[in-house]
Amino acid sequence: MTKARLLRLSVVLVSIFMILLIIVYWDNVGTAHFYLHTSFSRPHSPGAIAAGEDWETLPDVDEFLAKLLSSSLKQNSSIPRKTEQLLVQGSNKPVVSNLEENVRGYDWSTHKDRNSLDQEKLQVERQRTLREFCANSSFTFPTKERSFDDIPNYELNHLIVDDRHGVIYCYVPKVACTNWKRVMIVLSESLLDQGVPYRNPLDIPREHVHNTSTHLTFNKFWRRYGKFSRHLMKIKLKKYTKFLFVRDPFVRLISAFRSKFELENEDFYQRFAIPMLKLYSNHTNLPTSVSEAFGAGLKVSFSDFIQYLLDPRTEKMAPFNEHWRQVYRLCHPCQIDYDFIGKLETLDEDAAYLLQLLKVDRLLRFPPSYRNRTASSWEDNWFAKIPLAWRQQLYKLYEADFVLFGYPKPENLLKD
Repeated sequence: MTKARLLRLSVVLVSIFMILLIIVYWDNVGTAHFYLHTSFSRPHSPGAIAAGEDWETLPDVDEFLAKLLSSSLKQNSSIPRKTEQLLVQGSNKPVVSNLEENVRGYDWSTHKDRNSLDQEKLQVERQRTLREFCANSSFTFPTKERSFDDIPNYELNHLIVDDRHGVIYCYVPKVACTNWKRVMIVLSESLLDQGVPYRNPLDIPREHVHNTSTHLTFNKFWRRYGKFSRHLMKIKLKKYTKFLFVRDPFVRLISAFRSKFELENEDFYQRFAIPMLKLYSNHTNLPTSVSEAFGAGLKVSFSDFIQYLLDPRTEKMAPFNEHWRQVYRLCHPCQIDYDFIGKLETLDEDAAYLLQLLKVDRLLRFPPSYRNRTASSWEDNWFAKIPLAWRQQLYKLYEADFVLFGYPKPENLLKD
């Protein structure tokens, strides 16, 4: 009887072990294929909330998986990697087919005349500001106090994982995310062109960049790893380099409006413009297509857009679209301890510094900025016709993004 029980126990243990091996080793973009190609080695602060526990105090399952990943890492370290080759210089100025990119164009100036920033001190300051306000009990906003385990799976869909280089990027729409997604595709080799991975980010068509099937994101982990998904997320959050880029919240809203409502966009016309025009401009019989609406001079105004954001009915119907959803809701900065915080206002300098830190600056360069990027200096003009009470309500709606990422309160817009 005792022998039979031991035999059954042995079979169960062997089965569990084999399942774990299959999960880790057989996933074609799984963690067994990554190598931690980063110069970040700073210890996480005791107050960091990133993955819940320190590495040394992870639960047994996490510790087992971590050891398994570490062994696979050593095995892969001797394998030659194609991505260590220098970037093959093709055409530096691709044919621009997307409407937005065609309208806005690229800024190909080298910006060599710009003063170099003390990036290391800048990062320390940005991270200190974020951590201080996350730890400040008197500063509150929705979802601040929840743990990483409390974040619903579908809210982790903006965290893109590159297992080859040990990088996690949380993308924020209207903050250079198209080009950062292109960079992640090149690094992860997740997209092929005639059987060959892309080497130049700007060669990647925009429609592929924003196709969700192109990227491995945290919300897909459940399908791959089942009940081990959160354990693996925590391990990656602990071991990988995590970064995001942010932008002045009000300027980001202006950029979103320009992109989605001043240019002909059929999807946003049907989903958002038609309801806004009916609710806030008293239009009834609207054209069925965006081209007809633009031809008839029917466009959403910036005032309509602000009313839509402030209307309590909006999020009762559905959460904010990602293009105007708050960064703290997209990237969970009080639950994830980001190693690098970039800003669009210093994009060129931040991008160059980050690629150097990741030791991939010889593989690629960050694509140029748009020529007529929405600027902070435009705020006064755009908000001039927005009532003061609305501006004040809007600030409260986006206050957490202002404070967490060190953007000054726009006093000139919030007072008469």
